[in-house]
Amino acid sequence: MKKLLLALVSLVSFAFASTQLSAAHHEGHDAVTPGTVIHVVTVSWKADATEEGIKAALDGVVTLAKEYDGIERVWIKTIKAQGNRSHAFVMEFKNAKALKDYAGSAAQKKWYEVYYPVREGSTTFDITN
Repeated sequence: MKKLLLALVSLVSFAFASTQLSAAHHEGHDAVTPGTVIHVVTVSWKADATEEGIKAALDGVVTLAKEYDGIERVWIKTIKAQGNRSHAFVMEFKNAKALKDYAGSAAQKKWYEVYYPVREGSTTFDITN
């Protein structure tokens, strides 16, 4: 009887785990298509922006990620730029709620203090699966 009960518990556990993995895969939340949100920003700087000001704004993205719990990773070094934007940066948010909560947050406002004085314009894309 114990063997039968153990076999049934093992079978149910396996079935449950398989269902969860399958559901996550169908929702697109796996290693290839995660459920995080990528916040891509292309930037053009003001004509009088200094290299130091630009560096401070981009370094501020890194600081922001350390201070705002909803950001998992950032990228700040532009390798190639096309069009009228000279730089881009990327923030990876844990999920759509983390991105929504970021808008207007104290962390965003603090970063804007160094970003807005040098930013001429920007275009943003928010991307997820």
